[in-house]
Amino acid sequence: MSKTAYHVLLYYKFVHIESPEAFTAEHLQYCKDLGLKGRILIASEGINGTVSGTVEQTEKYMNDLRANPLFQDIVFKIDEVEGHAFKKMFVRHKKELVTFRYEHELDPNKISGKRLSPVEFHEQLQQEDVIVIDGRNDYEFDIGHFRGAIRPEVESFREFPEWIRENLSQYKDKKILTYCTGGIRCEKLTGFLLHEGFTDVAQLEGGIVTYGKDPEVQGHLFDGKCYVFDERISVPINRTDEDIVIASCYHCGETNDRYINCPVCNLQHVCCEACEEEHHGFCSSECKEAALTASNG
Repeated sequence: MSKTAYHVLLYYKFVHIESPEAFTAEHLQYCKDLGLKGRILIASEGINGTVSGTVEQTEKYMNDLRANPLFQDIVFKIDEVEGHAFKKMFVRHKKELVTFRYEHELDPNKISGKRLSPVEFHEQLQQEDVIVIDGRNDYEFDIGHFRGAIRPEVESFREFPEWIRENLSQYKDKKILTYCTGGIRCEKLTGFLLHEGFTDVAQLEGGIVTYGKDPEVQGHLFDGKCYVFDERISVPINRTDEDIVIASCYHCGETNDRYINCPVCNLQHVCCEACEEEHHGFCSSECKEAALTASNG
């Protein structure tokens, strides 16, 4: 491994933190001193983070975090990258690690769905009469998802309760499989489903990123790429010869999976290289005109 290699760490842990605000300030300074970059959320219910750094920096971070009794068994998902996957280091205190705003307490240590290994999830995906729920946002689904999964008509995680009540209440007696990027959203989503009366609920342990690294399944039955919240934007999952691109260019409709941000409204949209050049990265003529007006103002 190159001495200049970098790692991206994806991790979370639901555990009670007594003074989350103080821990947030201390952890931010620690990460900056160590030289990490990324995004970490801390709440009284635990920690949720994605950070990048050199192999040495990330190894020290994992060892130091596990030295804290609260996080001694925390699981890290590790990706090798060529450089930092983030531009800055953010550590923020939040009320919830993933914003759900459900009226009842959802402590994954007390209520959550059955955990399935990648092999078990792969097997159950192929069973008849199973409902597969993608626990991510609609734009994440559009660039890649498990074959046969239901597309969530939500733009944020907190919209799931209403969407499920309106669209899936008739399936409470069916086998329900859920999945998300790294597993944390399913911790809350499966708890919600069980609380709402769904009887047979399971989640993909470790999420899509763990599924893609499993040597036996090799990401089979996942079509497209997995959206990630860092500079990479998306990563490959299916490592079999069935790997396909399922997304299409926002402008011309050509099959593509390149996400770019509109420089005016910040809309993240799939765009081929030709259309990015033609439209100068703007998502619409209105945004292009707004940019010209601002520059001439």
